[in-house]
Amino acid sequence: MTRSTEDIVATIEDALRAAELEYERPRSDAFFVKLPGQHKLATMTWLIVGEHSLHVEAFFCRRPDENHADFYRFLLEKNGRMYGMAFSLDEVGDVYIVGRVPLASVSADEIDRLLGCVLTYSDENFDKALERGFKTAIQKEWDWRAKRGESLANLRAFASFADPANR
Repeated sequence: MTRSTEDIVATIEDALRAAELEYERPRSDAFFVKLPGQHKLATMTWLIVGEHSLHVEAFFCRRPDENHADFYRFLLEKNGRMYGMAFSLDEVGDVYIVGRVPLASVSADEIDRLLGCVLTYSDENFDKALERGFKTAIQKEWDWRAKRGESLANLRAFASFADPANR
């Protein structure tokens, strides 16, 4: 039995409400969900109901400034261990987490699982990816803030290489 788009949409909306997640409905077949994290403060994620599948897409980070080969290799090595999705690039090299699952598998539990995976993959890999692709920029930002007496709180994860005392 094929489920209707309305049934799939209702299942997704019920799952998002049950998880108490913030979301918007820019279209009748699309949800834009905010997943709060620890390392990456928010991962904005699209859930788009298609004719045969549910498309999941989340922005991870912009194109790296440096160390491209190591940056992309790090992400590609993660792909083989990810459930239902993978790191992907757009035409300018910005990085997304994308996935597609058949509509028949859409349930409250599967929505919870997919969003949990997106959040885990985004949050757990964010600092390591930034260290590989934006090290120089992070060091410059650390130096600039320290010189002006500004907060370094959101850069503390990078202290091992950004703090001049550790360089």
